[in-house]
Formats: sequence, structure tokens, C-alpha cells
Amino acid sequence: MRASAVFTGLGACAGAGALLGGAMLVYGHRVGLTRFTTREVQVGRRRTPEQRPLRILHISDIHHVPGQRQKVEWIRSLAELGPDLVVNTGDNLSDHHAVPEVLEALDPLLEIPGVFVPGSNDYYAPTRKNPARYLVGPSQLDEHAVELPWREFFEQLSDRSWVNLTNRTWSAEVAGHRLEFSGVDDPHIDLAEFPGWPAEEDSAAADRSSATLRIGVAHAPVRSALQDFARQDPGSGQRADLVLCGHTHGGQICLPGEHALVTNCDLPRRQAKGLSSIRTPDGHVVPLHVSAGIGTSAKAQVRLNCPPEATLLTVYH
Repeated sequence: MRASAVFTGLGACAGAGALLGGAMLVYGHRVGLTRFTTREVQVGRRRTPEQRPLRILHISDIHHVPGQRQKVEWIRSLAELGPDLVVNTGDNLSDHHAVPEVLEALDPLLEIPGVFVPGSNDYYAPTRKNPARYLVGPSQLDEHAVELPWREFFEQLSDRSWVNLTNRTWSAEVAGHRLEFSGVDDPHIDLAEFPGWPAEEDSAAADRSSATLRIGVAHAPVRSALQDFARQDPGSGQRADLVLCGHTHGGQICLPGEHALVTNCDLPRRQAKGLSSIRTPDGHVVPLHVSAGIGTSAKAQVRLNCPPEATLLTVYH
């Protein structure tokens, strides 16, 4: 076979591969971004027939850009699931003008008790990055990143009674369940300061005989933050019963079967989304739920084999 024929065949294969790759990216942009999925996950087991679980709607990584009306309407529809509690694990914004539409999307959910923590893309507008960079390691905050109107946004959420858990604790009774929260600022940009757990005298629940569910909340599931939640706190002697995070986008561009190639943090790829667990050095196991998120960065609007999602967690404790 002549060398020219070999090179012609290689060129044809390369061209076909490029066309296939391009077609997959087009599909991931036009279809993958709007295949909105609601997942249902059970945590723990019912102990008695009359035991009522806590229904938590976990949403994350909306990354909104004005004009994404299908996303807005789908998020609004999530209130129809009837959750007892909403947990928002950050990265709601992706544009300077996104706040009004994000608040419109969240409006029905803001009638439900809720808590939230920030992600880096609540604070700063996204910048264009080489996608191959994520195969090397987690992304870094651009030193020239432009600040987004996060203060206005957080104030609006707080005015509607959602609780900001940025490096703070909170306790409440929700739907007959005694809850204690510990939240941190985004570990991905080194802002997390673990606050411990609510002091017993600060608990909002008067019935001390009922079991307390302790929930840790962070944007990025960075191992150091997960361990802070999961290990026994030396001050209070408490630890999380459940930890909720987002940030990974479930890998965003995945192999068939939704197998993630990256997590954009030090979490193993097998834990890129869904329910898994944290194991502490003393052998304790804490359930971890990582949301694959609802959107993507405005600079990388594609999802492949990883549909946008929200999760309804049914928690027995």
C-alpha cells in the first residue's frame, strides 16, 4: 500500500472522529442542557410504620444566564414535589443580570423552609477555561475575576426566610423533625471555616427526647470539609448524620452510563454525584449526597451523558 493511501485513510478517520465529536458536543448543548431530571433517593430505613421521613429537595449549580426560560419554569415546578425543606448548595449565578430570573425560578420554593451556602460562581463571573485543564486538576479562581451581585441575591433569599449557612450553624424544627445545621463557605476557593454544631442551649426544639438530624452543607465536596462534618467535633461531641454538596456537575461531560471523567475537586470520580458516604479515620460512616446540578458555567454550556437534575431525598433518622 502506498504511503499516500495510508495517510489518506488516517485523515479520513481523523475527520470522522472530529465530526462525531462535534456532533456529540452539539447534542450536549442543544439537548443535554434541558433534559431536566428529578431523582428520588432514600437515606436510612423506616424503623416503625408510623415514622414520618423528612423530605429534602436538594438543588445546586443553577448557573443561570438570562433567557433560560425552560430552566426557570422547571425549577418553579419543583415546588409541586412538596418537600419539607430545600437545601441549595450554591453556584446560582453565571451572569451579572441573572438575579431577577433566579429569584423568579426559586419563588415557589422560597415559601418552603430552606438553607443555602455560596459557591464561587455566586461571588464571581465565570471565565473561559481550556476544558482539558480539568483533567489535570481542580480549576483555580481567576485573579481577574469580576464580582457578581451576590450581596443583593443573598439578602433577597434571607428576606424570604431561607437561612444563610456561610460558616455558621443553625437549628430549627421542620415538619416535626429536630434539625441542626453546620454550613461552610465554598471550600473550592479556600473560604470554608468549619463552625462546629449548634450549642444545645441554642436549639430551637423544646422536645429533647426526639432524635436530632445533623446536616452538613457545603458547595464543593472537598475532602477536608467533608471530614470536618463527619468526624466528632471536639467542642460539642457531635458529627453530621448527612452531608449535602454540589459543585461537580456530576462530571458534566461523561462517558456512557454517566461515568464521570472529572470532579473538579479531590473527591473520587465514583462519587461525582448521587448518594455515597464519607469514612472517618475512626471508622465512622456518614451519608454524602452530591448533586449533579441544574446548569453549567456560561463559558461551557454543554452536558453529555449527565442530565441536569434536582434530587428529592427521603430521610429516615
